Amino acid sequence: MAQEEGGSLSEVRARVGASHGITELAHKQHFYECWAPDCDKDVAVLQYRAPRLAVDCLAQALSGPPQTALILDAARGTGLVAAELQARGFLQLHGVDGSPGMLEQAQGRGLYQHLSLCTLGQEPLPSPKGRLVCLTTRTNLSNLQYKEALEAAPDRLEQSREWEHLVAWPADRWELATSKLEAVPGTSDSDGFISSIIYLY
Repeated sequence: MAQEEGGSLSEVRARVGASHGITELAHKQHFYECWAPDCDKDVAVLQYRAPRLAVDCLAQALSGPPQTALILDAARGTGLVAAELQARGFLQLHGVDGSPGMLEQAQGRGLYQHLSLCTLGQEPLPSPKGRLVCLTTRTNLSNLQYKEALEAAPDRLEQSREWEHLVAWPADRWELATSKLEAVPGTSDSDGFISSIIYLY
């Protein structure tokens, strides 16, 4: 069984899996605030590949040298995406998150030029239009309602011609599932991993 300083695989699955059922915003924010110090260790146990996969997709879509691109890392947690972006030559990084604890962890990486507190869906993003937007979501069973909501808002913006859909890129082996119910039999997820979709607008 995988063992890390943050806990065993079963402990991490229980902790992260429990968060998937939280729907009330204040409770979700409380979970992330308490989880912030252990987040990196826990996602390492779950073999979380999301930052690398998202940056793979984004890097292919951006034209021009990476050091000239201004990136807004929204809902960026502890800054794992920023570490991947910097490794690829992206140096102008701004970040927002709804958790002060997550912001503190990200600040400690020293990778962002600017960080601000912002709850997605509740406050406007501090970014002008005319930019690429990269959104990701898991395709596991407990995330279907969130996936539908995530797709609905861009669809409305696309219909109003504010956004243009560029790509919906399926990504396998996003992270280990938090329960057997999340791994779908007969698919690539049946090995214990869940998949995801990366959207670019």
